[in-house]
Amino acid sequence: MTVPALIQGGMGAAVSNWKLANAVARMGQLGVVSGTALDSVMARRLQLGDLDGAIRRALQHFPDSAIAKRILDRWFIAGGKPASRPFKNVPMFTLRPAKDLLELTVAANFAEVFLAREGHDGPVGINYLEKIQMPNLPSLYGAMLAGASYVLMGAGIPRAIPGIMDRLVTHQEVALNISMQGALPGETYVMNFAPRAVMDAGPAPLARPKFLAIVSSEVLGLALARKASGRVDGFVIEGPTAGGHNAPPRGALQVNDLGEPVYGTRDEVDLATFRELGVPFWLAGSFGNPAGLRAAQAQGAAGVQVGTVFAYCDESGLDAAIKRKVLEGARRGEVRVFTDPVASPTGFPFKVVRLPGTMSEPEVYRARARICDLGYLRSAYRQPDGAVGYRCASEPESAFIKKGGTMDETLGRKCVCNGLMADVGMAQVRPGGAEELPLVTSGDAVAEIAALLPADRITYTAANAVSYLLGHQPTL
Repeated sequence: MTVPALIQGGMGAAVSNWKLANAVARMGQLGVVSGTALDSVMARRLQLGDLDGAIRRALQHFPDSAIAKRILDRWFIAGGKPASRPFKNVPMFTLRPAKDLLELTVAANFAEVFLAREGHDGPVGINYLEKIQMPNLPSLYGAMLAGASYVLMGAGIPRAIPGIMDRLVTHQEVALNISMQGALPGETYVMNFAPRAVMDAGPAPLARPKFLAIVSSEVLGLALARKASGRVDGFVIEGPTAGGHNAPPRGALQVNDLGEPVYGTRDEVDLATFRELGVPFWLAGSFGNPAGLRAAQAQGAAGVQVGTVFAYCDESGLDAAIKRKVLEGARRGEVRVFTDPVASPTGFPFKVVRLPGTMSEPEVYRARARICDLGYLRSAYRQPDGAVGYRCASEPESAFIKKGGTMDETLGRKCVCNGLMADVGMAQVRPGGAEELPLVTSGDAVAEIAALLPADRITYTAANAVSYLLGHQPTL
C-alpha cells in the first residue's frame, strides 16, 4: 500500500478548508479537511453570499437535489448578509436531531470533500473529533458520499468508528453509544442514523475510506488495533507540542511556573509497539521541517502530520489579518503559544496563541458576555428524572450550575466554538454590533516559521510548504 509521506493536519473549524486540502492533494500528499462544525461553516458561507459559487457548485452534485434546494432556500443570501446583521445559527445537535439538521450535516461534509477532491486524483481525508460525538454519524456518511480517501479521528477512543464506516458503505443504519455524564451503572445512551431515512441513498455501495486513529500512547494504539469494531488502517501519533487539543498528561495534573501542564517520561510513546503492529504510522507535533520528516522515517514512520506550517499558508481558511499578525510576531520573536489546561470545556489542554485583542487575553475575555449558541463542545448529562440535558462549562455560570455543574468547572473556560469561527472570518455579531473575537491555536513550532520565510515577503503557498517539508526547496 502506497501511503503519503505528509499528512496536512485537519485543523478546525475550517482552517483546514477545501482549498488547502485540494492544494496539498494536488502535490501528491494527503490533503485533509476539518470535519468540525461543517454544518455551521456551510450555513455561514451561504449567508455570506457564497461569492465564489463553490458551495452551490458542490450542491449541484449532491445525490439528493431536493435536500440541496432546501438548504439553499433556507441559508443562501444573494450578495451576502449586511456586515452588521448576525448570522442565523444552525440548531444544536441533540441525541434526536431534526431531519433538516441531519440533511445539512450530510450535505456540508459532502460539499467540503467534493471541493477538496475536485480537479485532481490526489488523496483527500477528513478529520473528526471523537469528543464531538453527536454530529459524527451523518458527517461520516456525507464524507463517504463524496469519496473521501481517509478518515482521521482523535480526541478520544474512536473504537466504534471503523465498524460504522463498514456499515455506511452499504447505506445501512448505524448507532453510536454517546458518553453521558452521570449515567447510572448499566445505562447506555445511543444515537442512531439511518441514511435512507434522511435521503434517497443509491443502491450502489460506497468506497470505504482508510481509517487513521490519532493517538497519544501505545496503550491506546494497541487497544484500537485489537478491539476496534473494524479495520484500523494506521495511526497518527500526536505529541503534546501539536496544536489544538492535546491529550492530558498521564497521572495527576501538574503545571509549570507559567501554568502549563507538565509532560514527563510517562507521556513518551514506545514506537516499537507501532512498528510491530504492521500498519503505517505518522508522527505529529513539532515535526514540521525536513529534519523532522527524516527523523520520523528513520524511526519507522511512514511520514509526519503537519498542521502549523499549513495553517499560515495562503490557502488555509485562517483570516488573512491573523496570519500576518502571527507571522510578523514570529519574525520579531514575539509570538507565544500557551498550553492552557482549562480553556477548552472538553477538559483537554488547548494550545492558544497569545495575541492582543483576542480571547487569549484574560481581561478581554472577562468582558465578553458568556453565551453558548453553537454547542459543539457541550456534554450530554443525565438529569435526575432520567431525561437527557446538555451543558457546557463555557456557558453562563448560572445556567451551568443550574444543570448540576459547579462554579469551579467554569473557571478559565473559554468559548472555543465561537472563537474558532471568528478565526476564519465568520465571527458572530452580538447586540450592539460587537463581533466575537478569535481564539487562535497553533503548535509550539509556530515560532520556527519566521526563520523559513524570505526577507521580502510574509506569505507562502501550500505548494511551497510541501516542497519545503520534502526538502525540495531551502525556504518557504
